[in-house]
Amino acid sequence: MLAPVPRPPGSLAVRCSRALLAPRARLSVLALLLLTAASLVVLYEPQRLLSSGWPQQTDGAGAVMLFGLAYGVCTAAFVPRPVLNLAAGALFGSAFGLTAAIAGTVLGAGISFTLGRFLGQEALRPMLRGRWLTAADGQLSRHGFRSMLAIRLFPGVPFAAANYCAAVSRMGYVPFLVATGLGSVPNTAAYVVAGAQADEPGSPAFLVSAGFIALSGAAAAVVAWRKRHHLRAPAPAVAPEPEQTPETVGSPR
Repeated sequence: MLAPVPRPPGSLAVRCSRALLAPRARLSVLALLLLTAASLVVLYEPQRLLSSGWPQQTDGAGAVMLFGLAYGVCTAAFVPRPVLNLAAGALFGSAFGLTAAIAGTVLGAGISFTLGRFLGQEALRPMLRGRWLTAADGQLSRHGFRSMLAIRLFPGVPFAAANYCAAVSRMGYVPFLVATGLGSVPNTAAYVVAGAQADEPGSPAFLVSAGFIALSGAAAAVVAWRKRHHLRAPAPAVAPEPEQTPETVGSPR
C-alpha cells in the first residue's frame, strides 16, 4: 500500500498569500479603504476648519507643514479641494496658504495614484470597455503629462477621479506629479486668495480671484463640450500585418 504523499510545508500560507495578492482581492481592499475614508469625511466634517479655525497649539512653519500633510490625506479621502483651499487662505494668508495647498495637492494626488496603481490597476484594466473609457485611457497613456496638465488647469474632472484614472492607465509617476503640481497652481491660488480676502469681499484681490474661478469653470465646460465628439468617435481600426509565407528551398525567384 502506497504511503500518502506529504504536502509541502507552507503550502496553505502560499495559497493564502496568492489569494490576498490576487487582483480582485486588492481591488476589494481599495474599495474598502475608499469607503472608510468617505465615511470618516462625512462623520468628522473637515470643512469645519472654515468656522473653527486651526488649533492654537500650532503656529508658524510647523502649522503650515501640518496643514499640508492634513490637506494631502483629506484630498485622498475625497474632501473637496475648494474647501481646503479656502481654509488655507483664511488660516495662513495668500503666500503660506498657497504653499501648503500645493504641497497637500501633490501629496494627496500621490497617495491616490499609489493606491490605485498597486491595488486597482491590474484588476481594472481588463474592464476598460466603451469609447469614452478607451479614449481616456489611451490619452493618458500616450500623452500623460499634457493631458493631466490640461485636466488640472481646467477644473471640471473631479480631483479623485482624475487621480485614479491616471493610476489605472500607463502614465508614469513623475509626469503625473509634475503636471498636477504645475496645473493646480492657478485655480488653487484663486481659491486661496479668496479665502485670505474673505473678510473684504469688495477688495480687488477677492473680486479678481472670484472672477478667475468663474472664468476657469466656464472654460472647462467649453473644453468638455468641444471634446465630446472626439471621445465619442470610434477608435481607428488597425490594419492587420500581412502574413509572410516562408520561401521554399529551391523555389524559383
